[in-house]
Amino acid sequence: MHSRLLRHFLGVVEKRNITAAAEALNISQPALTRSIRQLEKTVGVPLFERLPTGVALTKQGEVLARRAKQMELEYRHALSEIRALEQGMSGVLRIGAGPMWVAMILPGVIAAFHKQHPKIKVRLTEGAIDSIVPALTAGEIDLACVTLSFPSQPELVKEPLLAVRHALVARADHPLAGRGVIAAEELARFPWVVLANDSIGTGRIGSYLVANGLEPPQIAVEATSIAMLRVLEESDALGLIATGMVDFAKRFGLVDIPHEGTFWEAEAGLAYLRSNRPPRAVESFKSMIRAALSN
Repeated sequence: MHSRLLRHFLGVVEKRNITAAAEALNISQPALTRSIRQLEKTVGVPLFERLPTGVALTKQGEVLARRAKQMELEYRHALSEIRALEQGMSGVLRIGAGPMWVAMILPGVIAAFHKQHPKIKVRLTEGAIDSIVPALTAGEIDLACVTLSFPSQPELVKEPLLAVRHALVARADHPLAGRGVIAAEELARFPWVVLANDSIGTGRIGSYLVANGLEPPQIAVEATSIAMLRVLEESDALGLIATGMVDFAKRFGLVDIPHEGTFWEAEAGLAYLRSNRPPRAVESFKSMIRAALSN
């Protein structure tokens, strides 16, 4: 009974609307409403606040949602581990990673992992903190390889592995290229290309300019990392990338633009859900990343 109620509860959490959740769960709206009321009666507190446009979690509901998602994830991990025991190591390893990881670190690790575990498919998704961390907490990915400058959460483990500094890049014949250290005032004259859905990275650019008494940046394009490099190659826009990607960016005709001050320095590494029985595939992949970065 509790499994069914929690499944119905998480359906409403996802949709924020009883009608939409009922359709997704393939049950009637009255049946779903009864499930939510029964669960609220069981835990003894309201879990949702009813709004004209749907529902919102109460503080107590947020606690239950966080724990229920962990329970659901542990259940899926258990099924994966059982299947692995029955069939040998198999299944899908889901990884979310930032551009530096996707371009420079993970390709070799994934190739080595595949040789060791040929039955496990790796699904690699590129993104920024804004998309990867919510996907991790929701159980949509198994491991995050990102900059760790996001708020700590009790259910997440952050494992720092390297320090990351961001470099300013532009095309080799950009008006600012080859002119030595560039003052902030000159940077403010140009548009910027940023990673899509990366409020933290974009915010760092704004903080740098505002700290120098300048207006916030003109964001011309939000794109994936490869599209970002291609746009920079074809325009007078500026962009920020991890220093570890500067050599990769040279393939697109981009160069490092020395500048006053620092845009962003942070620790990067692994983030994953706290668990007493982590899947063997995740543990194996984490070990390979640690080994690759220690060389």
